[in-house]
Amino acid sequence: MSSENETGAEVVWDVVVVGAGPGGASAARAAAEAGRRVLLVEKAELPRYKTCGGGIIGPSRDALPPGFELPLRDRVHAVTFSLNGRLARTRRSKRMLFGLVNRPEFDQRLVEAAVKAGAELRTGTTVSRVEQHGPAVPDRRTVAVVLAGGETLLARAVVGADGSASRIGAHVGVRLGQVDLGLEAEIPVPPEVARDWAERVLIDWGPLPGSYGWVFPKGDTLTVGVISARGEGAATKRYLEDFIARLGLAGFEPSISSGHLTRCRTDDSPLSRGRVLVCGDAAGLLEPWTREGISFALRSGRLAGQWAVRIAEAGDAVDARRQALNYTFAIKSGLGVEMGVGRRVLAIFAERPRLLHTALIGFRPAWAAFGRITRGSTTLAGLVRTHPVARRTLAALDRAPEKDQKGQKDQNGQETSAGSGNSSPGS
Repeated sequence: MSSENETGAEVVWDVVVVGAGPGGASAARAAAEAGRRVLLVEKAELPRYKTCGGGIIGPSRDALPPGFELPLRDRVHAVTFSLNGRLARTRRSKRMLFGLVNRPEFDQRLVEAAVKAGAELRTGTTVSRVEQHGPAVPDRRTVAVVLAGGETLLARAVVGADGSASRIGAHVGVRLGQVDLGLEAEIPVPPEVARDWAERVLIDWGPLPGSYGWVFPKGDTLTVGVISARGEGAATKRYLEDFIARLGLAGFEPSISSGHLTRCRTDDSPLSRGRVLVCGDAAGLLEPWTREGISFALRSGRLAGQWAVRIAEAGDAVDARRQALNYTFAIKSGLGVEMGVGRRVLAIFAERPRLLHTALIGFRPAWAAFGRITRGSTTLAGLVRTHPVARRTLAALDRAPEKDQKGQKDQNGQETSAGSGNSSPGS
């Protein structure tokens, strides 16, 4: 059956957004701010847990609604880098590098901003499929969103933001070129342990090609996780267990243990089909090297909401297709370029993690670049585009022969632990 209003007529929404994460909430807010009738549907009840480190870097902050108050649990001013538990060194900054949030709180506030802008929210609502042809679709300007219970929602445009296992993405035909497994534990710790981690995160370059681990402090809880390529599930689990053990955290019981697959799109993967767009994880949009997805979801969601409004206004399939292509161009010229550089860096990092580690702990320009990227004054792609040395270095590393990944020792011939590290001058 279709949704009806009080007069019994079928309701046709201008935009239906599927998924109320950062991408979906941003899309719904953007479309609602344009004065359109917007419905945001979410299969879970909010707030809900999401496997995610919760790091808010500059591009994420810059994509938030005006006046949005970040529910920060900590402000990061120092990073301890280690190479599979060895060669740890802590680098510090007088300025905040990035902030840390709990995703349930963060996502809830984004949804509230969308509702405040005029979007209507329906939780506990699972979408089974979308149809752009057939008996459920009254005309060529309409998309049918079919719910699990049989109800049908009608819309002039649909935005799929339903996560990395997206049903809307499957409808669009999203193709994936990189799939990774992230494992994470939320570990409550006593006050003395929490104080040791305050304002500092740990990034550990892991034992598997392209893998790394992290510790993100959030008050009385540490978010500890690792990520590596899918297909190495057992080894990734061992990495997390060893990582937690060598940090001295094995004696604390996690409040939540979870896993999640992250998926990166291929360069030629579609971002639309007819009057349906995809954004964020549903589109396979995230940074390939770090697998950072919040900023990609916020930015692509905002663009999807803006172009969904234009698609909703399109009078025919030709005009709708034109607007969808404009959305694709906007994504590829911005986020797509960033992903291209990220893939190159990931390929280099997978073969030569020691090189990256050495640069970050011992080469001041590399640390300064890290700070500029996390604060949002530049991106990896922007750094390569505007700095000749960075561009030449990346090009040279692209051509460099594969190196081994044996551990290193410090100048005294000793290996150091990843627990606290040695401080270096601030930036």
